[in-house]
Amino acid sequence: MKNIKKNEGFTLIELLIVVAIIGIIAAIAVPGLLRARMSGNEASAIGSIRTMASAEATYASACGGGGYAVTVADLGKAPTAGGPAFIPADLTAAVNATHLKSGYFFTVANGPAGTSVLAKLDTCNAASADSSTQFFAATAPGTAVETLASTKDFQVSLPKAWPEAMFQAWYLELSSMVSSTSTTIAGGSLE
Repeated sequence: MKNIKKNEGFTLIELLIVVAIIGIIAAIAVPGLLRARMSGNEASAIGSIRTMASAEATYASACGGGGYAVTVADLGKAPTAGGPAFIPADLTAAVNATHLKSGYFFTVANGPAGTSVLAKLDTCNAASADSSTQFFAATAPGTAVETLASTKDFQVSLPKAWPEAMFQAWYLELSSMVSSTSTTIAGGSLE
């Protein structure tokens, strides 16, 4: 009897076709995944700006004598009497292009017409600057690699002593601006 050898398996051509199909599927899926990541980073930046706006309101009522903090570091300091800082540590550290939070860095500055409310040493957390009647918070993408070439930036500024209803209306306006094609968010001035 003759022994017949059976060769089972895939040919080289069949394997190459499978690899090519996988490559095509990956080429189609990767741009969508990158857009999703970029969208997630932008949503995180918007959420962080909202966190900073809320932290500013808390700082003004609890620590700044009615005035806003004008640096990210001041919002990141806990009150000397105890308690948590006004913003989380990862947001406090994201202040330049080498220290990012979800691909963005954040700044807080005195508003264009801001005046001093409370001396820095009189604030509850020994701030590095006097509290002010205005603040300007902004964020920008760090590097193209981190943000996947996103060019959107988001900004907010609030005048001193906004009534609660106006603050809520501002948040609604902020939300509608974010959902539109606008790339800049700016609060108005009531002074």
